[in-house]
Order: sequence, then structure tokens, then C-alpha cells
Amino acid sequence: LYQRYRALAPQAVPHHFSDTADIKLPLELISQMPELKENPFHQKILQVFSEDKQEKMTFNDFLNMFSILSDLTPHHVKAYYAFKIYDFNSDNFICQSDLEVMLSKLTGDELSDEDVQMVCSKVMEEGDLDGDGKLSLADFEYMITRAPDFMR
Repeated sequence: LYQRYRALAPQAVPHHFSDTADIKLPLELISQMPELKENPFHQKILQVFSEDKQEKMTFNDFLNMFSILSDLTPHHVKAYYAFKIYDFNSDNFICQSDLEVMLSKLTGDELSDEDVQMVCSKVMEEGDLDGDGKLSLADFEYMITRAPDFMR
């Protein structure tokens, strides 16, 4: 992974891993990677994994982002990051508006407003265990345990 990080900006990233402590690459550069470029959630993924609020990513951030894709990563860790990615308004819940954004990104606005509302209502009906109108991390984890393909 270090070589992939370095390949994004060879002039900025040293040949040796130990020299990277202060190196931060722009998120827009990382978003051009094939794994992210076509992903409808790429901007939110980069935001979640970048600890730098200046739109940059360290190698450690980069490593953390790609480690989530590993089959060896525990399901609860994958669920946590998936939850953070789907929480578009960053309020630590997945609410109706988050679901609407998610559906829009997944379907490219191919669903009618009525269909979007129906899907959102069904998700809330099945996942909102405490009936507060939003999904907590616990609600989300429960919901995805019933959809094993989600974690693949």
C-alpha cells in the first residue's frame, strides 16, 4: 500500500516509509484511485478516514481506509465505518435525510420521490429498534447482521 500511496505523488512522498510522518496528500488526488473514483460514496469515505480537516490524508489514514476492505477486519469495525460513511450529516445517527442521500447516490436519482420515501420508511421500520425515527449505531449493526452480504 505504501507504494500505491507514493505513486499518487512520487515527488512529495519519499522512497522510504520512515520518512512519511509529515506527508499529507490532497483528498482530490486520492479520490482518483480506481477503487474510489467510481464509488458514489468516495467523498464521504475520504472525509471519514482523513483526520486532517484540511482536505488531506496521511499514509496512516490511507492505510486505515484500505484495511477496512480486508477480509480480516472484524465485522463490528466494518459496521462502524459503514455507519460513519452513511451518516451524511455527521450527527451520529442515520436519519431520513441520510437515507435519502444514500439512495440518491446509489440509484443516481432513478427512483421517484414516492419510491424513495417507501424505501426509507421500510428501512426505518425494520431497523429503528427504539422507535426514535433514526438509526443509532446499535440499530444499524442489528440491521446489517440480518443482511450478511452487506459486509462483503
